[in-house]
Amino acid sequence: MSNAPIILVPGFWLGEWAWDEVAELMRADGLDVTALTLPGLESVDTDRSSITLDDHVESICDVVRAAGTPVVLAVHSGAGVPGYGVTDRLPELIAHMVYVDTGPATAALDPDFDGVDHPLPPQEQLAEEENLDGLTEEQLETFRRRAVPEPAGALRDAPALTNDARLDVPSTVICTAYTSEQYKEAVAEGQTWLGGFAELHDVTWIDLPTSHWPMWSRPKELADIIARIAAG
Repeated sequence: MSNAPIILVPGFWLGEWAWDEVAELMRADGLDVTALTLPGLESVDTDRSSITLDDHVESICDVVRAAGTPVVLAVHSGAGVPGYGVTDRLPELIAHMVYVDTGPATAALDPDFDGVDHPLPPQEQLAEEENLDGLTEEQLETFRRRAVPEPAGALRDAPALTNDARLDVPSTVICTAYTSEQYKEAVAEGQTWLGGFAELHDVTWIDLPTSHWPMWSRPKELADIIARIAAG
């Protein structure tokens, strides 16, 4: 059986470039890999004022449809919100969902966010709020240099979830900055950024201890996990 095509979606502040090393590793093994940049994140000069969460969902849907066969859809960080929205719209075209240090949100991440966009926080704040284990100074500098402010709609808007067929999409969670046990505790507490895990029927948990950006801190291991899922 041939491997399913793989679609990689980066999280906040990132473009398709964030997946370069992981994508190259999988392509070297003959896998069909597509990474994408979500609307509003093309450059710092892009007009983000009218970008909505729905624009992000539809952008991913377009790539999924273009594959012509069910795909493995891997979403990182803030892309868990539109990613879950895609499974609601195109459940028949998602062979497997992969949530990379994120989850299937059932509500807006920040419904009260006030602003046009959300820039990458200063380095000190980022270090306080996120796990940077395993990231080099060079990687962090590249991140800061290439980061693009996140459109406000990605934070303010809630995903439209009306199709129960999404609940049958097999899903794997790759837990990096937090352990799988910590994730499960957060789900039990009712945290809505992970809300889908309380309703999905088929969830596999994998621990890969490293930073919140494992595509940089443990790219080979992350590529191997996603490749195994595509082969399955």
